[in-house]
Amino acid sequence: MTPDSIFAGAEERRKGSRYREALKLYRKAFAEYSLVGDSDGKLQCLLSIGDTLRMTGDFKAAGSAYDEAAALCRKKKDSLLLADSFVGLGLSKRALGFWKEALILFNKAQKIYTKNSDKEGTAFALWAAGGAYRVKGDLKKAIGAFRDAKKIFSELGTPGERMRGSGYCLCGLGGASRIAAGWEASMKYYTEANAIFRRLKDRFGTAYSHCGIGNAFRIKGDYGNALKHLNKAEQIYKSIGDIVSYSYTVWSLGMLHMMNSRLKTAEKYLSRAAALFAKTEDVRGSIYFKLATGELMFLRGEKKAAKRAATEALRLSADKMFMLEQCHSESLLNYINGVKNSSGCYKRLGSDLRFNAIPFNIP
Repeated sequence: MTPDSIFAGAEERRKGSRYREALKLYRKAFAEYSLVGDSDGKLQCLLSIGDTLRMTGDFKAAGSAYDEAAALCRKKKDSLLLADSFVGLGLSKRALGFWKEALILFNKAQKIYTKNSDKEGTAFALWAAGGAYRVKGDLKKAIGAFRDAKKIFSELGTPGERMRGSGYCLCGLGGASRIAAGWEASMKYYTEANAIFRRLKDRFGTAYSHCGIGNAFRIKGDYGNALKHLNKAEQIYKSIGDIVSYSYTVWSLGMLHMMNSRLKTAEKYLSRAAALFAKTEDVRGSIYFKLATGELMFLRGEKKAAKRAATEALRLSADKMFMLEQCHSESLLNYINGVKNSSGCYKRLGSDLRFNAIPFNIP
């Protein structure tokens, strides 16, 4: 087999969300391209290896692949692929909680794309920045970036490409809207995205939107439908090997069972989520685990343990400057200490969230 045919096989598997198989083939293709001295082939492999590692939660290894790709881009003076490597590296940084570094990289990439009149790249960088603003807790900028990206995606490429780009922007809007306490808008966005991804047979996107729909139902208080959609998301994520999204879905299932007063079941799911967050070194995920643990301990009457968990969540979120998670932590700590209805922090972020009793139905 030629390096090109091996690479094509890897691409086909990645499109089918068969990430483990794709990664093996990308590495094989990279070795073959190296033997024949094909720098273009090596570069494409490095970017694809980075993307695949990122999808499976190995963010540090993904970052190394993108760094190597960026070095090769500079050597070849390929500015557009350099921008692609910046976005990939930024997404890896974002996943590890380094939203400031991620935004710098996305901004650099966007400038390159704009200079080269690459609208698709510009839209991708905007979508990525929207997610970074979401991690930061800046809901207004997150929603603005997702909307701008969606507008550009809707005017580009083939119908399938337009739909896929719009679908991911809709998911971004769904997540930001849920945080702003707009579960109806969140449900609308995720439902539209789900229809798009099912039509495209995009397994990752389908799982992503099912998870969003499930969480919207959870926030609404419709736990039966929430369980149905979260279970669908869990099954797909598990089958495609996406440990990152799977971790948050497991956490959501834990929260759902806590809301239903099934504390032992909730603890089982939350423990699984904690192990997965630790595996991917996801600090933000670990904060959500500690928040949920604080609630669980409080419900069991273990106030001191609840306070320790909430205090640790506050320390970690302040350290990473995750503004929304700081609000969650402060609200939980205040409630444990007898201070109720502390919603001022959320209002400053542009959110109408308000928690009146534990368990908090954290979006």
